[in-house]
This record gives sequence, structure tokens and C-alpha cells, in this order.
Amino acid sequence: MKTSDFYYDLPEELIAQKPISKRDNSRLLVLDKKTHEIEHKRFSHIIDYLNKGDLLVLNDTKVIPARLFGHREGKEESIEFLLLRRIEGDKWETLVRPGKKVKPSNNIIFGDKELIANVLDILEDGTRIVEFSYKGIFEEILDKLGEMPLPPYIKEKLEDKNRYQTVYSKYEGSAAAPTAGLHFTDEILKDIEKKGINITFLTLHVGLGTFRPVKVENIEEHHMHSEYYSVSKSTADIINKTKLNGGKIIAVGTTTTRTLESLPIENGKVIPRTGWTDIFITPGYKFKIVDKLVTNFHLPESTLLMLVSALAGKENIINAYNIAIEERYRFFSFGDAMLIK
Repeated sequence: MKTSDFYYDLPEELIAQKPISKRDNSRLLVLDKKTHEIEHKRFSHIIDYLNKGDLLVLNDTKVIPARLFGHREGKEESIEFLLLRRIEGDKWETLVRPGKKVKPSNNIIFGDKELIANVLDILEDGTRIVEFSYKGIFEEILDKLGEMPLPPYIKEKLEDKNRYQTVYSKYEGSAAAPTAGLHFTDEILKDIEKKGINITFLTLHVGLGTFRPVKVENIEEHHMHSEYYSVSKSTADIINKTKLNGGKIIAVGTTTTRTLESLPIENGKVIPRTGWTDIFITPGYKFKIVDKLVTNFHLPESTLLMLVSALAGKENIINAYNIAIEERYRFFSFGDAMLIK
């Protein structure tokens, strides 16, 4: 299968540049993967498509303000850091721009010397391994100096950092938000539980690899990025119970989907696991756990578009996307939502 098979033409003005004023007032395109029927709703109506005994699975990762602007010691030009992942302690893998100006042993100063990064090494892909020094608590300094690492297609400044977090975010570690969850409010989650639908959480820390384009024409040659995930015994138990009782598993977001589908299954039961996943889900994949998916609209030729095409069928998805364009839906991270049922 070719990368170009997943292309669609999106008018630039449909790329949402800022979040809608009320989270659950975004639009919701409902796609039935079997009948191909499409409905147009508001996100607040999602509860109508969930049934008692179903299980909603959410990714409770929290985005860190991972974008930092500093300068080399003794120099004035601006250096941009993007924290990709914590290796251990104060050592991080980072993306640096402009990279050619930053060499091993360089010190990069942030703020009023509140944070200093010593460059230890340059990896093959150009990312840097750095070690931070500071006085105080790293997370507090990062919250003061850092900015939310918005995707490259968002040009407007985010006024409220919390709008790039889900209302249930808990464990810090992501360089990007699990954006399908941005539509949920505390009120919707309470109403879902009142209807008899269970809610559980897992953690996958989203890396910037989610935005990296597929650069090969044959999708089988694409190397998928790895991301850290954790699924507890309690979450595995409620998944198994739901399946046993005939309920449906509704994954909120492609990150949740990738985590669930990475889990080992023994004797027909999901096993809790903590580790790294580089699963690449494309059409032809047989889903083991996920029945329904809440998701946003994804970039053309992206791995995320390939994943939703695996669940609903490529022709169904491309048709739904073209209809969404005709209906002027808002696309990507701050855009509208889709339910694949």
C-alpha cells in the first residue's frame, strides 16, 4: 500500500488555529464502519452512542511545556529546545534549532540562568542529549520558562495553556496532547458514568514522532517512533470484564488505540504491561481490543490517518473526510471530532 493512497486535499482555512470556546461544543462526525452511514452531531451528543456496560478508555498523560528558548553561553542568538523525552534524572533527549550552532560541551542558558543545559552528545538523527542544571524544582522552572509545544501547523499563540491539556491529564511526560480527549468536560464524563458506562485510564506519553511525515512511498518501509506506555492491572481487569460481558471498548484517541493494541493477550485475556511501543497500524490489521474510536481529523498521508483507515476502511475514511471538508469541519489538534462506531 502506498503513502499517496492516503492523500486528501484540505483547504488551509479549515486547519483550526485555536480551541473552540467550550470544549464539548465542537462538532462530531459519526461514521458507522459497517453501514458507512454518516451523521453530523455536536460532541456533547456522544453519550447517545455509548451503551450501558461499555468501557471508555482515556489516556491520562499530561503535556509538559517542552519548548524552551535560550542562548549559548556568551552569545546572543536564540536557540530553541524541544524536550522529547527524559532519559534519566536531568538527562533529556532534545530537538534543537538551529542545530548546527549547538555542539557537545556547549552550555545553553535559559531565563536568568535559572536553567542551564550542557550538551553531552549528538545522536544520528540530529537530536541532542543534554543534562540540565538548576536550583529548585525542575518542573516549576519548566512551567515558568517553557511554552506548550504546539504542532507546526498551528501559527497562533495559545492564550491558555490548559486548553492543550485534557481535563483528566495526570502524569507529565508528553510533548504533544492526546487531542481526541480535548473535547471531554468533567460534566460529560459524569453523565457517561451515570448512564452505566465505565471509564478507565492508561498512560502513553506522546512524542513528536506523531507529527513526523511518512517519507517513503511504500508504507511498509516506514519506521515507526517508540513511545512509553503503562497499563495497570485494574485497567486490564476492567477491559477483560467488559469483553466477557459483551460490552464494547471505546478508545479515546489514536494514542489510546495504539496502547491497547500493543498489550499482550494470554488465554483470551489482556495482560497489564509497562514498556515501549512502536506498533504501526495500517489497513489489514485485525483489531484485538478496540471496538469504537473517538478521534480528531488527521493530516493527509499520516500514520494516524492510516490507523483510522485500518479500523473503518480507507474508502470510508477518505469519503468521510471529503464530506467533512464540504461541511466545513475544523481539522487537526484544535479541530472537530469523529466517532467511528
